[in-house]
Amino acid sequence: MLNITFRQLRALATVCRTGKVHSAAERLGLTAPAVTLQLKELESQLGVTLFDRTAKALFPNDMARLVARVSEDFDVRLRDLEDEINAMRHARKGSLRLGAVSTAKYFVPSMIAVFKAQHPEINIEMRVGNRAQILDHLRHHEVDISIMGSPPHDIPVRSIVIGNHPLVIIAPPYHPLASVREIQRERLQTETFLLRENGSGSRRMFESLFVDVPGGPERPGMEMGSNESIKQAVMAGLGIALISAHTITQELKAGRLVVLDVVGMPIMRQWFCVTHAMRAETPTKAAFLEFINQDGPKMLSELFQV
Repeated sequence: MLNITFRQLRALATVCRTGKVHSAAERLGLTAPAVTLQLKELESQLGVTLFDRTAKALFPNDMARLVARVSEDFDVRLRDLEDEINAMRHARKGSLRLGAVSTAKYFVPSMIAVFKAQHPEINIEMRVGNRAQILDHLRHHEVDISIMGSPPHDIPVRSIVIGNHPLVIIAPPYHPLASVREIQRERLQTETFLLRENGSGSRRMFESLFVDVPGGPERPGMEMGSNESIKQAVMAGLGIALISAHTITQELKAGRLVVLDVVGMPIMRQWFCVTHAMRAETPTKAAFLEFINQDGPKMLSELFQV
């Protein structure tokens, strides 16, 4: 492979434009001998003669003009590279990989849409999974930012609060407890609960709900892998469920589900933006975190008024 340097190419292109080594040296801020040396080294690398030399000037031949075009292409590409880097430094361009627990998919796309309107040339990839999956992505640096409930304790992270995350107990509107006020948790022990899989945030919340109730729930029901499946099962009368209030706004408005009036509910948690503490901060990541810090709480309250 040729060991041509950009300095050699620039010297050639400048001499082609000026026709004189001295004039090219002035433009390049070099001495005339230095420019001459660059040209000789370039000719040696290529194994060809690039100029017809006279006592007064150098006349580039066809080979020189061909190589000069390559130098001009490099100049253009370098200017483009400088523009791209400056755009990325100021968060006008770039890419961002977001991980979101499955419950967060009900609001994260709306936030992405607002952010994209402000930063149209930042490309965003979104991965959705349960808490265990998103934590695995975060642990192995497969996402830049994770949106979830409580931050993990076994991974070094930085986190900021997005806003409140209420969890409620839902039932079909014809359920016997639908019209009962101030339901004690002990009264729910005989109800059939529909549960998310192990590793999900709502499963952990369900387990903590009955931690101080002797005996706990007597009839835990089917385990389901998505909030959508749980909502459909509750509407079909297969049981009740602890679920994020952010997932049921449409069903509540349509009267297909109700929130039971359980004492101590809703369980109020928070949503977090979580980043790996060992990852460097990038301009695009910083721009998204600043956006969430400023607009996240307001957007959540506007999207969900449960």
